[in-house]
Amino acid sequence: MYQYSAFDQRFVEERVEQYRDQTRRYLAGELTDDQFLQLRLRNGLYIQRLAPMLRIAVPYGLLTAAQLRALAEITRTYDKGYAHLSTRQNVQINWPELRVVPDILADLAAVQMHCIQTSGSCIRNITTDQFAGVAADEIVDPRPYCELMRQWSTYHPEFDWLPRKFKIAVNAAQADRAAIHVHDIGINIRAGDDGRPRFDFLVGGGLGRTPVIGSLIREGLPEQHLLTYLEAILRVYNRYGRRDNKYKARIKILVRAMTPEKFRAQVDAEWEHLRGGPSTVPEEEIERIKACFVPHPYEDLADETHLLARQRLADPAFNAWMRNNVAPHNRPGYAIVTLSTKATGVPPGDVTEEQMDAVADFAERFGFGEIRISHEQNFILPDVPQKHLLAVYELACDQALGQANAGLLTDMICCPGGDFCSLANAKSIPIAEAIQRRFDDYDYLHDLGPLDVNISGCMNACGHHHVGHIGILGVDKRGDEFYQISIGGNQAEDASLGRILGPSFKRADVPDVIDRILAVYVDNRLDGEPFLHTVRRIGIEPFKTHVYGVAQPPALRRAG
Repeated sequence: MYQYSAFDQRFVEERVEQYRDQTRRYLAGELTDDQFLQLRLRNGLYIQRLAPMLRIAVPYGLLTAAQLRALAEITRTYDKGYAHLSTRQNVQINWPELRVVPDILADLAAVQMHCIQTSGSCIRNITTDQFAGVAADEIVDPRPYCELMRQWSTYHPEFDWLPRKFKIAVNAAQADRAAIHVHDIGINIRAGDDGRPRFDFLVGGGLGRTPVIGSLIREGLPEQHLLTYLEAILRVYNRYGRRDNKYKARIKILVRAMTPEKFRAQVDAEWEHLRGGPSTVPEEEIERIKACFVPHPYEDLADETHLLARQRLADPAFNAWMRNNVAPHNRPGYAIVTLSTKATGVPPGDVTEEQMDAVADFAERFGFGEIRISHEQNFILPDVPQKHLLAVYELACDQALGQANAGLLTDMICCPGGDFCSLANAKSIPIAEAIQRRFDDYDYLHDLGPLDVNISGCMNACGHHHVGHIGILGVDKRGDEFYQISIGGNQAEDASLGRILGPSFKRADVPDVIDRILAVYVDNRLDGEPFLHTVRRIGIEPFKTHVYGVAQPPALRRAG
């Protein structure tokens, strides 16, 4: 992974001291709330419903064991002993005192971390596939290009004050695990006819109040033009994006207003002035950054299929975990492990200091000291020898991280909602817990198959409800909390936005509604047909009819 240069380290440390003085001046009454607002936002500090929230940058979701231990220690020292994994592969702490935030930033700088540009109208954390560099279906390792964009975008003087926040996601595998269709810019990297990487650009995707699937505006761009083309897109956005109304300021609104075709023409015209210019990336710079991501010293391991088969046969729970939480690695004898944070009764994405320390230990003992954070708010161990999978599973279970539910219904994406966020219309966490408890039956979950449930507490869509196979949105009705249900969304390569079933429901009714939706699926699916495919085949009407036409909640169905 990328390591700070002496310049990087000095830059981050100086930034900490600048913010320490800004905080001192604010607490002394020398800066007003309005004057301090942008200063704290540029250092990742929000004022939430109950306390400040600090968002810590985890570039493209990649952490070392030492960094994860530092995060655990920060939660012990300055917070309440836990942190939250976000859908943009960052880490958030929810209870820091404003006066100690500079101390937290200093502790982060000591392990090459920071909170720069984790909020504000700037380019945010660039995200990618949590399996990057090790995925069996990977075409190109996207991490060097993410790092190149991170260095380019950090305090870029031209794009430090955009009309609105800006999010970039990168995919370089056959399966899109980065949700590139619903980002301001989504980049798909593939191999060209000459074997060299080629970049396809989707622009104007996003969720929130106006959900939009991104439009393809450029295909097959060579890698040396990556930054100049990004600059062309951002210049057009900076020039024409609305600044008079924050609800209409995202690039998706601009692309929609211009039409994708006219937006593409504007970008191409701008790019003609930029291509071949100073931001053209020389091959030696690409190779320099790639050198930070050389493969680990993998052993020449035999495939442990026979050993794993015996272990799986002897332990059904381990077999279930292997089926859902272990993915193929691109090296023989290794595997990728997802450690689920979605234990019943725990807010999705919340992790304790003890869990963080344990995961850091796992990474060193069973890998190369590396951890990833996934878009689904889970931890990833990217390099586990197959012979150690049973030991990892048993240790994960001891830490409540061994749930065999990755990709299943209870592996929900959920925003903090009204329990923490001042923007939320309704609480998200109690809904997630009610669903977890209602469907806490592995056999039933496995029978249902892959199923994404996404929960947001308001239209800002931090829980990405629009692209959940089942999406749940908290809404306010005359001061009461209600929940709107949609189905048929998808964040992957065949991305789609969910369709709203109809009128919203009270909190207590949501588990029953989910049960009715699943009953329609089970009754109508073809052999082995996933939920999403059934919805697309039969349409929304059968679900509507059953959800709104049933007078009494049905008993929970179990596959038999």
